[in-house]
Amino acid sequence: MATRKATKKWSAKVDTHSTYPEAGLFKKDARTIAQSLASPEVSPKGPVSGMRMLNFYINRAGKNLTPARHKVLERAKEILSGIIASQKESKPAPNKTVKKIKTSPPAKPPTSPATLTPSTTGSSPTITSKNNTYNFFPK
Repeated sequence: MATRKATKKWSAKVDTHSTYPEAGLFKKDARTIAQSLASPEVSPKGPVSGMRMLNFYINRAGKNLTPARHKVLERAKEILSGIIASQKESKPAPNKTVKKIKTSPPAKPPTSPATLTPSTTGSSPTITSKNNTYNFFPK
């Protein structure tokens, strides 16, 4: 039977330098886990960051979690989701400014330098411009 070489996973190298949950936090009860991960000391960017830590731990522990422990961690996720939802409800929506589009005033009808003069005497209509007069139907 062939032996399988242990591969090192990228997640084994992950280490946070800015925030650490207290040692043994994930072995405690669901409410304590959720409250600790929602605290600014552990998650300075907010409880969503704590949710990422919890998901990472659950995924990293994988098959090594007992069903009872997995259930406790899933309950902690539910509690943390409630904390996130309540914070979203209590915060006012960000003031989004609507970009105003500059509109030009309505276009004026073009003024023509030439004018059309209809015939009233039975002769052909003419167009008169500054310097010239044109007859439509010359005689």
